[in-house]
Amino acid sequence: MAQGCTETSSLMADFLRQAGGAAVIDGGLATELERHGADLNDPLWSAKCLLTSPHLIRAVHLDYLEAGADIIITASYQATIQGFEAKGISREQSESLLKKSVEIACEARDLYYERCARSSSDDTEDGRILKHRPILVAASVGSYGAYLADGSEYSGMYGDAITLEVLKDFHRRRLLVLSESGPDLIAFETIPNKLEAQAYVQLLEEERISIPAWFAFNSKDGVNVVSGDSLVECVSIAESCNQVVATGINCTPPRFIHELVSSITKVTTKPVLVYPNSGESYDADKKEWVQNTGVSDEDFVSYVNKWCEIGASLIGEEAARSSAGSEAPRTLAPARKNSFPFMEERPDTSWKLLNAPFQLSINFCAIWARMLFA
Repeated sequence: MAQGCTETSSLMADFLRQAGGAAVIDGGLATELERHGADLNDPLWSAKCLLTSPHLIRAVHLDYLEAGADIIITASYQATIQGFEAKGISREQSESLLKKSVEIACEARDLYYERCARSSSDDTEDGRILKHRPILVAASVGSYGAYLADGSEYSGMYGDAITLEVLKDFHRRRLLVLSESGPDLIAFETIPNKLEAQAYVQLLEEERISIPAWFAFNSKDGVNVVSGDSLVECVSIAESCNQVVATGINCTPPRFIHELVSSITKVTTKPVLVYPNSGESYDADKKEWVQNTGVSDEDFVSYVNKWCEIGASLIGEEAARSSAGSEAPRTLAPARKNSFPFMEERPDTSWKLLNAPFQLSINFCAIWARMLFA
C-alpha cells in the first residue's frame, strides 16, 4: 500500500485512539438553523444559509462543539453546483459557496479553540464544554436524490436514465471543490442505493482524492438500504476503497440500528459510524417530517450502549426535522454511569449530568459527550 493510502487509512484509527475509543458526531444542522430563526423552505434547504446567513451556520457549529461534538459536518449536504445554478447563481459563485461551507466550519473550530484557551475549566457554569481536543471537519456530500428535493433520497429510485456515469458527472466537480477546500474528510451521507456508492468509489479513485471519506447509508427496514439493495453489498463496496475510513448508517430510525450495525461489522474492518434520525417518518407528499412518531431523548440515549457494544465507535443523532418539533426544547433525564459499562475503560470520564434545555440533537450530543469527557 502506498504511503498516502496508509496515512489516509490511519486517520480515523488515530483520531478514535485520541478520543478514547469512541467519538461524538454533531447532530441535525437544519433543525438547529431553524431554531436560530432560519427559514429553510427552499430546495437548497440548509445550504440556503450559505447565501443568506452564514453567521447562523457558524453559530450552530459552535453550539455542537460546546456540547462536546468531536466531528462537525459542513452545510454542503444540499449544496450542489446544479442546485445553485437553478437559482440563477453562476458556476464560479456556486463553487465559492461550496468552499465557504468548509471555511465556516473551520472558522468555528478555530473560534472554539480560542474559547478553550481563554477558559480556566473544561466546563462552564452554563453547561458548555470547553475542552481542547482533536476536532474533525467533515465536508458533507448529499446524494443525487437530495438535489432533486423530491424525497428520492429516502427511496433511492432515480429511474433508468440515471446511470453510473450520470451520477459521476453530477458529483465530480462538487467533490473536487470540497476536497480542495481544507476539510479533514469527506462525508458521503444518506446513500440510498448501490449505484451511488459505486459512483463515489470510482470518483475517489479516478480523481485521486487525497483526503479520507466515510460512507453513511440509510435504511427503512433494518436489512437493506432504502432502494432495496443489499446493505452488505453496499458496505462491501466501501470496504474495497482505501480512501474510505469509516462506514455506517445515518438518517434511519433507531429501532433498526442494532441489526444494521451487526450486519456491517461482518463485512468491514473499518470503524462503524451511526447517526440515525429520531425515528420520525417522512411524508413525501407534504415534504415534511411527521411529528410525534420518533423516540424520546431518554429512549435514544439508552440505545447507545448497545450500539457501541456491538461495534459502533462514531455516534451522533440527526434531529427530527419538523419545524414545530425544532421549536420544542427537551431536557434529558439523568444517565447513570452503570448504564454504559463499555465506558469503564475510560478513566477520565466524569459522568456529569446536563439538564440544560437544549434542542434534541444538541441535547443528545451534550449528554453523550459528557459520558466521554472529564
